[in-house]
Amino acid sequence: MGSPAEFTEYDTRLAAYAVIVDDQDRVLLALWNEPEEPLWTLPGGGVDLHESAEEGAVREVREETGYDVELDGLLGVDTLVNAPDERILSSERWQKNVRVVFRAHVVGGELTKELDGTTDEARWIPMADVRGLERIGLVQKFVG
Repeated sequence: MGSPAEFTEYDTRLAAYAVIVDDQDRVLLALWNEPEEPLWTLPGGGVDLHESAEEGAVREVREETGYDVELDGLLGVDTLVNAPDERILSSERWQKNVRVVFRAHVVGGELTKELDGTTDEARWIPMADVRGLERIGLVQKFVG
């Protein structure tokens, strides 16, 4: 099956994530539980219809980690295209994932697990240990 050309022929998912590094050179990651083998990811996820990417990133970090954060700037935008048979939820349409990644820092809250969500836990990981983790490409691109 060939890739569609027109934007009306595929689904687009806007998501926002945060790279949060503490003063001990640790990065905050979340364990994504939807793949067959869980993978470490940046805290973040889908942006709701009436949210900005910034609002979505702050909300998602709070949901997945328990922390309140302030954004410190845009790190970049990444896109990933999934064929219909690669999508988490069954579909006959291709999907383009547009992922906006911000730098952020913790301003409140405390580390907690997301309940009934797409992540099982959040954890501070030493930067030196990140390369040894089973992680998604987004972590590889923006953290290491």
